[in-house]
Formats: sequence, structure tokens, C-alpha cells
Amino acid sequence: MFHVIEKEIRWRKDNGRPEGFDALKKSKPVVAVGADEPLGGERMKAAYYRAYNSLLTTVLHPHHSSPSEAWSHLFDKPSPETLLSSTATESTHSTPSTKEESHLFTPSSSPSHLEMLEILSREPPNTVTIIAIGPLTTIATAAAHSPATFLRAKQVLVMGGAIGVPGNMTPVGEFNTIADPVAAARVYALTSPDVASTMPPPGSAAGLPDEYPSKQLGAERLKVVKFPLDITTQHQLRRDESLAKITPLAEQGSPFAEWVLAFLTATFKKVETLHHGHEVDGGSTHISLHDPLCVWYALSGEVQAGQWGLKEGEDIRVETIGQWTRGMCVVDRRDRKRAKEGEEAVSGDMGDWLSWKKGNRIDRCVSTPGERILAGLLLNSIFG
Repeated sequence: MFHVIEKEIRWRKDNGRPEGFDALKKSKPVVAVGADEPLGGERMKAAYYRAYNSLLTTVLHPHHSSPSEAWSHLFDKPSPETLLSSTATESTHSTPSTKEESHLFTPSSSPSHLEMLEILSREPPNTVTIIAIGPLTTIATAAAHSPATFLRAKQVLVMGGAIGVPGNMTPVGEFNTIADPVAAARVYALTSPDVASTMPPPGSAAGLPDEYPSKQLGAERLKVVKFPLDITTQHQLRRDESLAKITPLAEQGSPFAEWVLAFLTATFKKVETLHHGHEVDGGSTHISLHDPLCVWYALSGEVQAGQWGLKEGEDIRVETIGQWTRGMCVVDRRDRKRAKEGEEAVSGDMGDWLSWKKGNRIDRCVSTPGERILAGLLLNSIFG
């Protein structure tokens, strides 16, 4: 992606167009490599996702859009037999073309969870928002490594789960959650007044302690805002509107438009083979804007607070061991009275779902400034 953006900036400059990407040029992101395996269970295997990825690989990697293979060395760690600094290592491994291709981001040789903790320790408390648009493996690892540092985060925005709608991997499981339900359960537990009450069973997370050290937790709790399929699938990008915006730019030679058009065309074709009901009003196939919705909230959630609807403090727990329900987001649908603060536990309440001092406290997004606004905002922000 960075390689294509580099080409796009040069193309715009050569054609007398505004270069754009000002935020990216002003504040280079740090790119670090995440975990290879989930904390618990096997890596997610989905035949149709592999076929989907194969299709995208064929379409997305024409010769003119692919960076050189040298980019992969940017993330190499220094040899333990040397005293090379990260700067020296980058210089050693990077060819001139690699340096040019990577100047929009800073490659890191540290694991992603350590980079996350470094940022949190460096910035003032309650100023860093973490946006999670994949499995929560890296976030859970960072929290386990240093809970006190991790709890300096202002909030964690999570795209994942399904509450009142079917899942997209199983009847109850959404991909990001089912890919590592143990990690999700561990992160969500940090929202609970009693963190231990919703932690997964002992031994679930290989290599991590079963509990968070109480001395590192203190009174601080994590704020999680969840964006499940219930809300993300309502925000759609239609094929007709995306092609109308992108195709003219691609025909004029825009590298970025060519790249986006390639993967969107492949995505729309694959969606038609996977699901029913993707023909919306006007007869245009659509894809759901799952991840962009989280970013939209991060950018506008405070300045447009009155236009976003959150169900606050919801006890959402993640099933980590069920044969058929692994990765399910469980909520209490019983019509029973919840205990008020200071009251005794409710009799016959297995799992303490009605307790005022146990269970998770997650804010769930239930409404936005407008389901049809995001697609246009996204296209106009990227392509003008």
C-alpha cells in the first residue's frame, strides 16, 4: 500500500494535482509485525477465504504495482552477534529503492505488542486510542506484558463479534472474534470491576499468565467500544458508486485508483459467490464497511457525540471453549432484575450475570450519524 501511495504522490505531482496524504507525510506511522498464531486454539482456516486471497493476489500484484522484495528486510532484527543499532540495521538491509519506498512509514524490528506499549508509555495517559480491526492477539499480549502501561490507553475500538445477528464464520461467530476468542475474552475482562470474573479458563492462553497481577491493575479499567456486525453491516459501499468515482481516475493513470479498482472489482465478484442478498436498491452489489466504521468513530465520535448511539456498560462475554459456539459473543437475554450496587448476589444466577460487581462493561455502538454517509465520506476523502 505504501508503495502504491508513493507512486500516486509522484503521479499527482507530475500532473499538477494536489499531492494529498498530508497527515501521512506529517506523522509517519510505525509498522511492526504482529503475532503468527492465536493465543488459544489453531489458526483460523477457511477455504473460501483462501480462495478469496488467491484471487486478490492474482489481481493485486501486477509488476508495476509491486515493491521490490528488499522491503521485507526492513523488519529484520539485529543479529545477536552484533551491536548494530536499529538505524544501522536498516541501513545495512535497505537498498536505495527500499529506502525510497518506505519513507512514508517507520519499520520496526520489535514485536507489535512492544511497539504499542512503547507508544502508551511515551504519551500522556488517556490520549491514545487503539483501533482493532482484526483478532485481538497483539492487544491481549500487550495487556499481559504490562497491564499498568496498557491501561494508559484512552479507549480500544473493536470491530468484531455479532450480538443480535448471525455470525459470518459460524451461525454465531464473527471472523475477528472466532480467530482468537481467548484474546478477546482477556481484553474484555479488563473492563470488568472484577477482572477475574470473565477471564477465560486457566491454561487457555499459551505463554501468558492466567491472571493479571492485581497490583498492576489498580482501580483503572479499560474502555472498550465495540462495533459488531449488527452495526457494521448496515454501512455499505455499493459497486456502482465506487466504480463511478474510481474508474475515471484509473483511466487517467492514477496508480492508487488502479490499485483500489483492482481489489474492489475482485472483492465484489467474490461477494456475489459467497452470500445471498448483496443486491441492494438499484441492483448494485455491495460490501460492508466494517473497519472504516471504527475509524470514522475515532475521528468524529467526540465532536459529533450527539449523533452516535452507544449502549453503555453492556456485559458482553466471549465463549472460548464451546464446540459449536466458540467465538460467540454472549449477552444475558433473560428478563431478570439486575442487582443494584451493594445488594447481595441474585440467587440462581450462574455466572454472576446479574451481579453489580462482576461481568464486563463494554460500550456497544448501536447507531451512527447515517448509514449512507460513510461510503461517500470515504470515497471523497481518498479520491477527492
